[in-house]
Amino acid sequence: MEIQTDLFLRFGAALGIGFLIGLQREYAYGEHGRRLTAGERTFALISLAGALAAMLSDILGAPEILAMVVVGVTLFTGIGHAANAFLRNRVGTTTEVAILVALMLGALCYYGHLTLAAAIGISTTVVLNLKFTTDKFVQALTREDITAALQMAVISVIVLPILPNRSFWEAPLDVLNPFTIWLMVVFISGISFLGYVLIKVAGPHQGIGLTGLLGGLVSSTAVTLSFSQRSREEKDRLISTALAFAIHVAWAIMFARVLGQVVIINAPLLRVVWVPLVAAGLAAGGYSYFLYRQQRQVVSPQDVEFNNPFDLMAALRFGLLYALILLATRAAQTYFGTTGIFASSILSGLLDVNAITISMAQLSRGGSVELGVAAQAITLAVMSNTVVKGGMVLALGSPMLRRLILPGLILTLAAGLATAFLL
Repeated sequence: MEIQTDLFLRFGAALGIGFLIGLQREYAYGEHGRRLTAGERTFALISLAGALAAMLSDILGAPEILAMVVVGVTLFTGIGHAANAFLRNRVGTTTEVAILVALMLGALCYYGHLTLAAAIGISTTVVLNLKFTTDKFVQALTREDITAALQMAVISVIVLPILPNRSFWEAPLDVLNPFTIWLMVVFISGISFLGYVLIKVAGPHQGIGLTGLLGGLVSSTAVTLSFSQRSREEKDRLISTALAFAIHVAWAIMFARVLGQVVIINAPLLRVVWVPLVAAGLAAGGYSYFLYRQQRQVVSPQDVEFNNPFDLMAALRFGLLYALILLATRAAQTYFGTTGIFASSILSGLLDVNAITISMAQLSRGGSVELGVAAQAITLAVMSNTVVKGGMVLALGSPMLRRLILPGLILTLAAGLATAFLL
């Protein structure tokens, strides 16, 4: 009885997975008004056929049975695809490939790999359902975007493994490890590229709040600079309020991004650095909500120009900056102690918050810098960077935008600095 129950579970899983994939296919065909090739019933039966073929192969000790079924279904779907291409001028192969996946997932269910089969089945359904989103993303890409991503991939996959994984220079300045430096470049570029992709998928007419949200993943500085310049062209108070709202959203996301970097590079550091960063993030986010209540939803009057984070020259510049900051921080610590670390963090934050964040996370992971000192240094760098962005608004923004930004800027700085030195 236990064996039968187990078999029922396996075959039920096969039916369910096939049904799920078929449901998506039927919806996709109906949405576009096309004639259905295979729906939920067909896919459920195909997945069940895979489980039955696997069972017969197992019982009879003849694995060729499953192989013959796979070959037969492949030939059948191939003939159907050729007929569709000839008679209906339909050249897509997505459904045909999905049929083969459903068949093999059914076999996988019989062999007891239910969790793996379910995960692959759900992933397959998600991929099938992403057609509109992926098409939109591909259309938004430029040749330069693709070239930059390929260059970065080639250098990271081919060059990274052969870089020497050891520190150069003599102690105490032995912090320059080519492998680690480039690994951090890839890590930071990857986070920024995620935001870049999401912005591309969202399209050019996303709401201004979404621009700030996604822009904060790529570059909160770019959001601040672009909207500050745009504010001089807008006389409407609602638009200025919306611009201030988006800028504060980008700042809040920047604090969250820094926390994410710390978690990945040196998780124990999170225990002490989360307080000032969360406090500053809540201050920026809370003030952005206050602004949101005043402007509700305003569509962005222009796009923000972001550089592709995988641009090779930009990545090399960041790598050089990171190496210099890493070396300068260690030198400042060696010759000036904690005061030197704080001074270098403030100066580094004026240029880039990512480089000093990962530098302090790495140094504290190795025990060179105490966790509390590293947390305060990161906070000082982030606050320094926020001051620079506030200065952009005060220098380039309209009088109305300056008035709207200033309270949030002061609140954010006060929250971060006050909590940083209570650690």
